[in-house]
Amino acid sequence: MNNITAILVDDEISNLKGLQKKLENLFPEIHILGAYQKPEEAILAIEKEEVHILFLDIQMPRINGFELLSKLNRVNFQVIFVTAYSEYAIDAFKKSAIDYVLKPVDNDDLLVAVNKALEVIKLKKESASNLKLVNLLEENISTNNKLIIPTQKGLSFIPQEEVLHLEGYEGYTKIHIINGVTIMSSYNLGKFEKLLSSKFFKCHKSHIINIEKVRHFENEGYVVLDNETRVPISKTNKKAFLSMFS
Repeated sequence: MNNITAILVDDEISNLKGLQKKLENLFPEIHILGAYQKPEEAILAIEKEEVHILFLDIQMPRINGFELLSKLNRVNFQVIFVTAYSEYAIDAFKKSAIDYVLKPVDNDDLLVAVNKALEVIKLKKESASNLKLVNLLEENISTNNKLIIPTQKGLSFIPQEEVLHLEGYEGYTKIHIINGVTIMSSYNLGKFEKLLSSKFFKCHKSHIINIEKVRHFENEGYVVLDNETRVPISKTNKKAFLSMFS
């Protein structure tokens, strides 16, 4: 993984030099932006630089590790606490640390902690990259009338005329296709609602249907699609739905 940066903070210079040497030997791909004994200087550097991992001592004079984090405008990086006091471990995790290592720092413990942080950073980068890709694709292939569906395996490109029905489910969306296949996406229903053509109608807070695939309307409050699926239609949307056919 390239372009990973780190900042080290510890009031004892021997600890800083020791940790820096271990990181350079074990993770040469990590670029250390700075090693700071004074928390005040570290805060200025963290606010200025793009930091991926912060190695932070807890017990420091004037400003301890927890106080340092509270003084930052944002904590958008991984934190690994480095401490001589194991009783701080629980508090460290409560502060959203990715991990902690005890002094004197053991190579194996450091490997585990840093690899955890790198994995989280990798996932964040992939997520951001996928989002940019989806947005770019939405701009460039919208004229092809295809629905772009992010899934666990990648991206699916489905012609909108093949979509029968979209169903919101616990923050996710199930997309039901005419061939009987159902695709699960991490996008919520509201996101898809913005991407669909005028051929789709939100008949219920959890359901969007393809108007061209409607076979029947049932007075008790359901529409039946080409595949015989019964989809509920709310009372507030019933009038708008029927007006499209009058």
